Amino acid sequence: MNSLTWSDDLALDHPQLDRTHEEFVELLNALAALLAQGAADPLPLYAQLLAHTEAHFAMEEGWMAATGFAPDNCHARQHAMVLDLMRQVQIHAHAQQDLEPLRRLLPELIGWFPAHAEMMDAALVYHMGQLGFDTGTGRMSRPPLQSTPAISSCGNNSCA
Repeated sequence: MNSLTWSDDLALDHPQLDRTHEEFVELLNALAALLAQGAADPLPLYAQLLAHTEAHFAMEEGWMAATGFAPDNCHARQHAMVLDLMRQVQIHAHAQQDLEPLRRLLPELIGWFPAHAEMMDAALVYHMGQLGFDTGTGRMSRPPLQSTPAISSCGNNSCA
């Protein structure tokens, strides 16, 4: 898989997150096209993708923190693993002048993203909706009535 088409299947009916996800898909596709051409240095665009991904994940993790996810939740751990790998690829590419790990990573990100959005991000959007969480103000119109334990899983038993 060398590209990912943005479609309603990827949309989560959360304008801010959908816009961020669409930008992520655009950057993935631009990087895939640049790597396929082989004419230009892909590392500046990869740095842009990495910076966007860091901001994207930080935004989601801020929402998680504000709405009751434990700091070590499954969703955030997956973000950390993806960012760690992306950073390692960047370091390797610069140090070794070797783009092969980047060429291998890109289709993995393209394959990973739809499942992540469909399961983990959709669950976050649902959770925020249940609480009436406004991502602009950080306020909840329907906060939990009682103190509940922080969410540490991703909503299924496979990642606990």
